[in-house]
Amino acid sequence: MTAVDVFDTSRNKISQIDVNDTVFKAPARKQLFYDVVLAQLAKRRSGTAAVKNRTAVSGGGKKPWKQKGTGRARSGSSRSPLWRGGGIVFGPTPRSYDVAVPKKVRKLALCSALSMKLKEDKMLIIDKLEFPEIKTKAVVSILKQLGLSSVLIIEQENLNLELSARNVPHVKVLRPEGLNVYDVLKYEHIVITQPCVEKLQGRLAV
Repeated sequence: MTAVDVFDTSRNKISQIDVNDTVFKAPARKQLFYDVVLAQLAKRRSGTAAVKNRTAVSGGGKKPWKQKGTGRARSGSSRSPLWRGGGIVFGPTPRSYDVAVPKKVRKLALCSALSMKLKEDKMLIIDKLEFPEIKTKAVVSILKQLGLSSVLIIEQENLNLELSARNVPHVKVLRPEGLNVYDVLKYEHIVITQPCVEKLQGRLAV
C-alpha cells in the first residue's frame, strides 16, 4: 500500500489515503496501451461501408448483342465492371473491425495507465465534488483553482457535474465503471474523487 495525498477543490491538502500498489503502482507497459487503444478505436468503426458488385446492380440480364458477327468484343452483360453503370470490383463489404483483447490484458493496461499518471504527478485525488445546480462556470472555476486544463474527471453518478462540464473544452466526466485506457491517455490530468478510488480498487485489484 502507498500513501497518497487527498485535496479539496482549492488544492489544499486535507488528508492521506492508502492505495493498492496493484492498481496505482503497476509498471508502464506501452505495448498494452497500444493493444487496448487499438481495440477500442477499432470497435468504434461501424464497418457498414459497401458497394454493389455486378450481381447487386439492377438490370443487365439480357446479352447486349450476339456473340459473333458484329465485329465487336464479346459481352455478356451491360452490368459488367468494364461498363459504365456496371458493378464495382473488390469494393468494401460490411464487416466487423473488432479486435479481441482478453479481459485480463484490458485490466492490466488500465492499471498501468493509472499508475503512470500517478507517477508523473498528473493525478489529483479530491475528497468530493459538490454541484447543487447545473453551472458551467462552477466547473471552470474549480479547474482554474486546481490549475488544470486538459482534464478527465472521474466521479460517481453526478448528473449536475456531467451536464455542467459537457461544454467545457478538453474536459470529460466519466463514471468509474466507464473508465478506459484511451481516455486516461488522451487527457493530460486526471481528477478523481476519493470514493471512486476505492471503487476502482475494488474492481481492478481482484
